[in-house]
Amino acid sequence: MRKTHYAAVDLGASSGRVMLATLEAGRITIQEVHRFENGPIEERGSLRWDFQRLFEQVKEGIRKALRTEPKLKSIGVDTWGVDFGLLDEAGNLLENPYHYRDRRTEGMVEKAAEILPKKEIYFHSGIQFMPINSLYQLLAYREQSSDVFEKARRLLFMPNLVMYFLTGQGDAEYTIASTSQLMNMKTGRWSQRILEAFDLPAALLPEIVQPGTHAGVLEKSLQQAWGCGPIPVIAVGTHDTASAVAAVPATTGRPWAYLSSGTWSLMGVEIPEAIIDERTFELSFTNEGGVENTIRLLKNIMGLWLVQECRRQWALQGESLSFAELTKMASAARPFTAFVDPDDIRFLAPQDMPAAVQQYLSSTGQRSIEDKGQMIRVILESLAARYRQVLDCLEELTGQSVEVLHLVGGGTQNELLNQLTADATNRRVLAGPVEATVLGNVLMQAKAGGQIHSLAEGREIIGRSFEIQEYLPKDADRWQTFLKGFPGGGKI
Repeated sequence: MRKTHYAAVDLGASSGRVMLATLEAGRITIQEVHRFENGPIEERGSLRWDFQRLFEQVKEGIRKALRTEPKLKSIGVDTWGVDFGLLDEAGNLLENPYHYRDRRTEGMVEKAAEILPKKEIYFHSGIQFMPINSLYQLLAYREQSSDVFEKARRLLFMPNLVMYFLTGQGDAEYTIASTSQLMNMKTGRWSQRILEAFDLPAALLPEIVQPGTHAGVLEKSLQQAWGCGPIPVIAVGTHDTASAVAAVPATTGRPWAYLSSGTWSLMGVEIPEAIIDERTFELSFTNEGGVENTIRLLKNIMGLWLVQECRRQWALQGESLSFAELTKMASAARPFTAFVDPDDIRFLAPQDMPAAVQQYLSSTGQRSIEDKGQMIRVILESLAARYRQVLDCLEELTGQSVEVLHLVGGGTQNELLNQLTADATNRRVLAGPVEATVLGNVLMQAKAGGQIHSLAEGREIIGRSFEIQEYLPKDADRWQTFLKGFPGGGKI
């Protein structure tokens, strides 16, 4: 296998980076060349993304990658889901994209259900109902910013928006489009029923292309600025979770599930066709597009966002604690003293997360928590319990027992949560790689370039290239007792 270099642009909701990957002799290595902070800005009373700053950082990262390795084979971009930018007739960005946690979508799910019943929306889209979904963001746009909406001629999801400004071409890659609740998961095309019901112009939505599609080459101005040739930009699995799942080193052939652990936790299984029926509707499970014609049947869980926001609030109050310090404090705290439902709506975008936790405890008849380590312990145990609930449902929906749970993403660095997950799910847990999203991004570039020939081959390469940590379950009886008292009695 010849030595080939790729640049992976990986943009998260709190940070972004550009990574340089090298594939040679059946192994892959990665090197971070540029990292930067990301997050919402307040603009005209709304939470938005500072797209110009974001794009400048992307360009700086690619420039550094080219300085390190001038002969890049290609570039891929992945980001979080649901958010988008609107372009005018001249192809200019009308305004900074809204952040998915902006409050303008509050009540939009209920308003939408007055126009088209929720069950019908679900049976067309196969997507879990969340106010952050692109559908509700569009409805809020039309209702609250009609002047901007009327000028819009094209909608581009965040990774496609970045690729548009790199190449001048803009499509909707399949995996990111599938997060919008605008796509029919049975056909892989925009849902005409949803567009017509909500009077959304079909012309606003670009063509849907499959992962691995060549999305264009770097614009000439960028080639001249960087002293490079027309480097291809590949539409990888541009939804970060799609890329992360592509990199799951599942090579044993045993039934497995995945948990992409980070700000959000996304837990699911990889299946050949969408499962959209009365039961998945009742349990609010999502069918999202994966690479190589797969579907990711999953549940969105609020994840380490609760820990991140506690840490941020405590820092504002004058006590800066690292994630490692918080985890150490949680490890020393008493187990099973309380619980929270991580997906309770009050945790979506609170001003003060510790106060929101205390409010939840009070409203459910539990004692307040004064110790910071104890609060983090309660959050982590509650996340693990939620994972058990979702895993049980996945087995029911697919009719298949899960033997192994693969953890990928930045959250795998939290060894306490990894062990709690093994304990709560009573499953063997394999954690790693940490950089799964980047690796999945690179695998699809390598497949598009003909260096690897299948997803299975790419997963074998990852398994050989990175260390995977194993966690075995313990304390099964104590967890069973805790789960019985968890919201839903251990069931969703």
